[in-house]
Amino acid sequence: MRVAGTLLDAQTTRFERLDPMLPPAAPPPDGHVLTAALSAGDRVAGVLTHGEFEPGSATTLWSALELWELHPLVGAAGGAGMEALLREWAQLLARNTTGADSACLVTWPSRDAEATRALLAHGFTPLTSLAVRPVRAGGAVRRAPQAGVTVRPATSADVETVLALELAELRYSALVGAAVLRPDAERIKRATVVRHFEQGDPMWLAERDGVAVGLAHCRLMDVVADSLIATRLRPGRWGYVNCVSVVDGARGSGVGSELMAVAHHELHRRGASGTFLYFNPPNPLASVFWARQGYRPLWTNWELRPASALR
Repeated sequence: MRVAGTLLDAQTTRFERLDPMLPPAAPPPDGHVLTAALSAGDRVAGVLTHGEFEPGSATTLWSALELWELHPLVGAAGGAGMEALLREWAQLLARNTTGADSACLVTWPSRDAEATRALLAHGFTPLTSLAVRPVRAGGAVRRAPQAGVTVRPATSADVETVLALELAELRYSALVGAAVLRPDAERIKRATVVRHFEQGDPMWLAERDGVAVGLAHCRLMDVVADSLIATRLRPGRWGYVNCVSVVDGARGSGVGSELMAVAHHELHRRGASGTFLYFNPPNPLASVFWARQGYRPLWTNWELRPASALR
């Protein structure tokens, strides 16, 4: 459709001005098409998708069971275009029945302050950010280890230790972000931890006096054109920081920094040109820690739960 192509080109141009690390605007997936008119007569569009996740699946630990997601095509319209689409979306949802375990989601460039204003006005909360850390000159140089803390690779013999640390991170994230602590969380997490060990994900444990006090669970990802992650990151080899967890009594003592010094060194040594992760802006620990580690938000996941609260 010519209009969609024109909006996509204009949106790519706007993204380039907002943040040079953003990839080109991606075509939306198939779904319900929304359109809205602006005061000057121009039109914007978006695609609304609706999905339901199977109870017991890993996705349910960070998502509502029912998810409505808007993929905006606002071109150069910015905040005005986002505002118009959100009004249309609210009218559509008012005619639909949504459950209590449901959410509305918009993923949008973090630096777009105009869109931020519209999203806040409609009740959305910035629950999750995708943050990036480009490789720096000398970024793979290993600093001197912190006294009293030993960091070593985790092995399959550490499944129970890794599981306990990942569950601790999930419990905290459920207080301050998008995570959901479901009754079957331990079973789901155990299966995913075992699978990550089987596929060789790099994981490191921080120990103090022989006791595990922290975990960094990472992955190497090759971002290639037409892949799903290429809608969020520019092509290249990236290190993905999947989970970092430090036990309550050791937080603020440098354990997390020591873990990430090792993880960054190893990921860059293995070819990563940058690293990325997801953190929760409402998290008073993560929002400060990751900025000190050199990360900054690229995309923000704006959520509203339940979906019926969209206004």
